[in-house]
Amino acid sequence: MPKKKPQIELYSYGIYETWDRASRELPKLKEITTVIPVTPEIEFGYVLKIKKAKGSILSFTINHPPFFNEEGDIAPPFDGEEFVNSNDWSFFLGDTVWPPYEDKAGEWELISWLDGKEIARKTFSLQIME
Repeated sequence: MPKKKPQIELYSYGIYETWDRASRELPKLKEITTVIPVTPEIEFGYVLKIKKAKGSILSFTINHPPFFNEEGDIAPPFDGEEFVNSNDWSFFLGDTVWPPYEDKAGEWELISWLDGKEIARKTFSLQIME
């Protein structure tokens, strides 16, 4: 029997409440926007809703402006993957800013793939507001 085609929805994007990564609950949307003020503890990103994809692999990349990591090197893009463990699955891809805040300003591009096929891409402009 052929595998059913996954249904994918970019459900929401923008600024979210602080996310408890240990919780099964996704963060709640505060504002739909792609312009993100660089302020402490701000959480931004997007939520994907994926159906009929149990057993698939969701991979992602977060491209960010150049800043130095703890070793003093330019930090590479953030990459990862998640196993889709149900046929009605939601996923939050996002980040927050941390000191020094100034080097986090710029374009952040979030990209997701399902089994190697791009399914979502969103660019956020992080700006220092005065």
